[in-house]
Amino acid sequence: MAIRKRQWTAPDGTAKQAWLVDYRDQEGKRRFKQFARKKDADAWSTQTGWEVSKGVHTPDSQSITVAAAADLWITKAEAEGRERGTVDQYRRLSRLHVTPLIGAEKLSRLTRPAVEAYRDELLKSRSRVMAGKALRALSSILGEAERRGLVAQNVARNVKVAKVNRDKKKVTIPTRSELKALLDHASNDMRPLVMLAIFTGLRSSEFRGLRWQDVDLKAGTVTVEQRADRYREIGPPKSEAGYRTIPIAPALVKELKAWKLRCPNGELGLVFPNTQGGVWEYVHLLRRQFFPLQIAAGVCDKVGENEEGEPILKARYGFHDLRHAAASAWIKQRIDLKRLQVWMGHSSIQITLDTYGHLLADAEGDAALIAAAQADLLN
Repeated sequence: MAIRKRQWTAPDGTAKQAWLVDYRDQEGKRRFKQFARKKDADAWSTQTGWEVSKGVHTPDSQSITVAAAADLWITKAEAEGRERGTVDQYRRLSRLHVTPLIGAEKLSRLTRPAVEAYRDELLKSRSRVMAGKALRALSSILGEAERRGLVAQNVARNVKVAKVNRDKKKVTIPTRSELKALLDHASNDMRPLVMLAIFTGLRSSEFRGLRWQDVDLKAGTVTVEQRADRYREIGPPKSEAGYRTIPIAPALVKELKAWKLRCPNGELGLVFPNTQGGVWEYVHLLRRQFFPLQIAAGVCDKVGENEEGEPILKARYGFHDLRHAAASAWIKQRIDLKRLQVWMGHSSIQITLDTYGHLLADAEGDAALIAAAQADLLN
């Protein structure tokens, strides 16, 4: 691999010079690359020499763009049978946040500084959360390209959007009086769903996909074996941790027994089907059932007035907040962390601690421990 100075005269008579890297790729084909500065040519020559020795070098003329690599990434996700919602999210990230800013760049020319500049541009035009998602998407795209041998390394792997404490969304937990108001105002058909969400902490996708065969009314347990995605398609839980069995209280068992007798029948055997016996669409369940219930129960906020001067009310909570209510109640009963992790379906104890660690504080218990330690030291 040789580097030589190239000099010539431009049409306007100006003297020009550049540094030309003359090399052969891993297939023995002679190639050239030109640089304005010698130090850039030296750095590129060193890196390319290593790539050629490893058989992973891709010349610019044969390299694909980031946009093309993103299409390969999405195609792989589809071929692997990833959930429809996941594939759609990949498409949105590529279309809205990757391709517009860096999609035209060839993989062979993509550098760590270029990715750092991409991150900076994301932070200027997107939220910090979205910037992080887009950057992780780019890293995944380059990782797939690296696996295919289309690029020597994933230069985005260690580029991150730093998290700050103020970015962390606080867990919102309905109060006991709010939960009681919801149950008091729920219709006979809605009360079993609300009770189960409060007492088991199931995700909305999990209780929408729950079957009667997964509910053991004699043993008093609910087992998660499947879920319904946003497109009402039934599939397995997203991770192994999603498969779990949760004990349920006698009051919920009694409610479910009564509900089973009047529950709409359907081929899927769902515990909470829509009126046709199929899977509820999440948005419809939220807007047609849960939000009106909150407004009827007074669990809402005034956000304005209509033309007639009547208040416009907004429901305070989503179904996920009932999941937080379940976790909060279990923590107050001094549940051990491992059991809390399992019942919540978290893939790691760290997720549990990050989400609910602030609820684990026990001022009275801490004071008692300190007093006992003091007494042991001084007596």
